[in-house]
Amino acid sequence: MIWPLVRYYSADLLRSQRFLLPFLLYGMLLAPLFGGDPGPPPATWAASVLALYPVSVWLAVTVANTEDPVQRQVTIAAAGGRGRVTTGILLTCLLADLVLVALAMGWPVLATAYAHPPHLLAAGALAHFAAGATGTAVGLLCARPVVHGIGWSAVLGAAVVAATGFQRWLPPVGSAARTLVDTPVSLSTLGFDAGLALALAVVAGVVVSRVRAV
Repeated sequence: MIWPLVRYYSADLLRSQRFLLPFLLYGMLLAPLFGGDPGPPPATWAASVLALYPVSVWLAVTVANTEDPVQRQVTIAAAGGRGRVTTGILLTCLLADLVLVALAMGWPVLATAYAHPPHLLAAGALAHFAAGATGTAVGLLCARPVVHGIGWSAVLGAAVVAATGFQRWLPPVGSAARTLVDTPVSLSTLGFDAGLALALAVVAGVVVSRVRAV
């Protein structure tokens, strides 16, 4: 029952075209990074990792707020519970994050002449996924049914991103971006960051599933 919900929310997101603004924003942020000579990887991905964090928060809020509270209750009844609906929303957000990760990874690979060996591609993918999944966790907690009102969602999301995204010592996002500029790049650290980010997203989904819409 989960994957039909993922298809439902994905189709609704595409049909509403609400995904366009966060995707376009991320593309605009990547253009100056990779449009000229960004330098060799993986340090060039540090900025795109940090940029992905707030974009994924925005995207998660968009997906979570696709339905109004009444329509959400209908979906919950049809799907068999809040947990299933929240899981469907969570997976939809993570799939959208993967599209953004592919954009950030593929742009310099196709547009620059620098070598991108497999271990550096893996490092970049793990770091970007860490940022995307963390943003999804924050976005779900800043959207309905936890937070009502897009203004409050924007304020809280921005506050969390500002407080956590630029602390180089703080996993998952700050440490992932820092690791990309370290020599040598530690795949184990990035793997930990990505796993922690996924765990945070799952925990956020559990919290959201236990909140009754009002």
